[in-house]
Amino acid sequence: MSESTGQPAAPPAVAKRRQRIDLLAVAVRFQSLIGLALVSVGGIIFSPVRHGQILFLAPDNIANIIRAISETGIIAVGMTFVIITAGIDLSVGALLSLSSVMTATMMVSVGWGLLPTLLTVMLAGAAFGAAQGLISTRFRLEPFIVTLAGLQVARGLALVVSGNQYINISYGEGLGLAPPIFAVLGERLFDNTVPVATLVFVAFAVVGTIVLNTTRFGRYVFAVGGNERAARLSGVPVSLIKVSVYAITGLASATAGIVHAGQFNFGSANDGTGYELTAIAAVVIGGTSLFGGSGSMIGTVAGAVMLGALANLLQLNNINAALQLLATGAIIVLAAVLQSLVRRHEGGPR
Repeated sequence: MSESTGQPAAPPAVAKRRQRIDLLAVAVRFQSLIGLALVSVGGIIFSPVRHGQILFLAPDNIANIIRAISETGIIAVGMTFVIITAGIDLSVGALLSLSSVMTATMMVSVGWGLLPTLLTVMLAGAAFGAAQGLISTRFRLEPFIVTLAGLQVARGLALVVSGNQYINISYGEGLGLAPPIFAVLGERLFDNTVPVATLVFVAFAVVGTIVLNTTRFGRYVFAVGGNERAARLSGVPVSLIKVSVYAITGLASATAGIVHAGQFNFGSANDGTGYELTAIAAVVIGGTSLFGGSGSMIGTVAGAVMLGALANLLQLNNINAALQLLATGAIIVLAAVLQSLVRRHEGGPR
């Protein structure tokens, strides 16, 4: 008998099995931090060394890592809301390209000022995402199908607006020139170490964390993903929440598109390809369940940093870019398998 509960003690084999499951659940919960630690150690061990300095730990290289993850990190913050509701958004990369093209076109070709351009692009991104959420919810279509179509629509619009040409951004006063202040997105602050784009990512992540963890809306997002029927019966506006999370992802993608245009000084309809895979990987590695109902914004940020550090380490060692894609895909599958195992043993639906 158990002294604390008065119930019969579990057989040793069962107790050991439960312990393994508990350890697995803890590993899944903190998998992004564990992965980040492992990649960091691997970076130190396998990094090339130049003039006695480990290149992976060089300040310029660290700045390159955090700059490279800024755009996909912003998207991943928005994607976290969607995946917690058991949804998915495949249009984010194409929407980034459309937003970068719109930003460049409005400032350079149309002559709009900075603030009207930013507001218009961000509102357009949110509206695009909301429209996808509304179609999916209203007609009970799988988000995979709706956002796959959205990917094609956004990419097509970007091609039409840009004429399949790069729209270069030059700075100055007058028609054909963008406001010089927009160039700050491509700069670095604090002794040329911290990219401005990274500060945008951090700000977006902080706001996303606050909204998800401290507001009624955040609680509703978890409720919808955990049990949609129970949430509806409890008075949660399920349809509105679903439309809203896709609007958030659209806003995030538009913001990333603006940052992209500012960093590279052009808008292109061909950019953003594969960003959806990286963003989804960051969210899943961060511990957000693909089945919905649980997730962590801090985990998403750690997952984005881990993927950026891994890609950087592979690049430092001149490893083929195709292997980076293979590694990202394998990480998504592994994280999903671990989530499925934990969910199965905890009694959730398979």
